[in-house]
Amino acid sequence: MRSVLAVGAHPDDIELGCGATLLAHHQAGDRVTMLVLTGGENGPGDEFGQAGLRRLEQQRAARTLGAELRWGGLRDCTVVPDSATIGIIEAALRATDADLVYVHAPDDSHQDHRAVSAATLSAARRLSRVMHYQSPSTLTFTPTVFVDVTAHLSGKLAALGAHASQVEMSAMVEPDAVVASARHWGAQARIGYAEAFAPTRMVLDLAPALRPSAEVPTPRPAVEDLVVTAHRLSSLIAAPVAAPVAAG
Repeated sequence: MRSVLAVGAHPDDIELGCGATLLAHHQAGDRVTMLVLTGGENGPGDEFGQAGLRRLEQQRAARTLGAELRWGGLRDCTVVPDSATIGIIEAALRATDADLVYVHAPDDSHQDHRAVSAATLSAARRLSRVMHYQSPSTLTFTPTVFVDVTAHLSGKLAALGAHASQVEMSAMVEPDAVVASARHWGAQARIGYAEAFAPTRMVLDLAPALRPSAEVPTPRPAVEDLVVTAHRLSSLIAAPVAAPVAAG
């Protein structure tokens, strides 16, 4: 079981970037935690005092994805990659013992996204698996890792649907656009629907899977046995073959 931490600047950022992947992690038995650093106070609808509503929407979305939710307590549009922000992310990494992190791509037109990406890279400097997801405001994005989310795309749409205040007032969260993006990356990956990631680091774990207890593994010969066998084969190949004796 892995422990996965997804970091986003605002409510709905994580769902847009890697919501289906997080749902796949959850259904695989992994522990999933979402760290949302601000309350999205300056997003669409804030002029109507919906900051509290956005927190409730984020809680519902996290439940839809089977994720734990943590808040960073920072203010929307004021995030900077300083020691305080890095400390918040480091605290989440320690609390979750995460070994895989998802975060914004660094080249983004929103200053909060850039700051969260930079702070997360500093906080996760000792981790072997750090992946960047795409946001609607991402500029340059060249993914090389893809997750097949064909079976989980409807769950992602349900999580985004929890953010009703944003779906109604922002074209960036339109379901049609989300599906089109997943289909685009799926075509790039030669699968149905995909979420795409650009890794800073991605170490593959190729340890053999545990066999069921009823299955007896085939014994593997020791290295010494293989060497002896090779020598014996060499001797047989090199040995002269006696000429046949004709019958008298």
